[in-house]
Amino acid sequence: MSMASFMRSLLFFFILIAQFSNLNSSWEPIDPTKGFLSLPLNRSNFVIQRPYNVPRDQRYSFINGVHKLWVLSTDKPYSPKSKTNPRTEIHIDGYDYSSGVWQFEGHGYVPFGTSGVCIMQVFGSSPPQATTLMLRVYNGSLTYYRAPVLVPHIYDRWFRLNVIYDVDASKVQVFINGILIYEAPGHGGGSHYFKCGVYAQNENSDRMESRWKKIKILKKI
Repeated sequence: MSMASFMRSLLFFFILIAQFSNLNSSWEPIDPTKGFLSLPLNRSNFVIQRPYNVPRDQRYSFINGVHKLWVLSTDKPYSPKSKTNPRTEIHIDGYDYSSGVWQFEGHGYVPFGTSGVCIMQVFGSSPPQATTLMLRVYNGSLTYYRAPVLVPHIYDRWFRLNVIYDVDASKVQVFINGILIYEAPGHGGGSHYFKCGVYAQNENSDRMESRWKKIKILKKI
């Protein structure tokens, strides 16, 4: 983890303390979507990947604008031919990309107890990796892959997540509530798309859940 990224994470932590303590803070978050065009989305763009032997409504719901996704550590993969871990994820279909600057925006929520799970990813990479970005939750902390910790104490509160991937510059940026908390290099690959939900990783809890609303896909103008 670079010193700049560490300082951003530390600054974000103290800003959270100030916000939750009703203290005044001079920090002004930015709008990461400025200069981007929001692309049209409908239900057909939200492809739900879930354990192949379980009905969709037993692992996913959409009520009052909130996507709720959950999975059990004992669940099957999303396909009988897959050897991957259990997941219930939204695959944003119709907006695969191989160049340009693209952005995912969504308001996320992770309930207490969910751990050892990826809640958002930029899929696509050069082998042997499969992804350019994974945001995971371990014991209440939001992490970049397994480490470093980006945000401690993420449980039981809504947060706005913006992930920007500049394919040509091979750079990924992660914003929480308008604050840039991490930058990372890309991992190559010929095609990419965004996913969110729950995808079991190492040391996972028995039950994993995340909720999402106000999901947008944007492209730089």
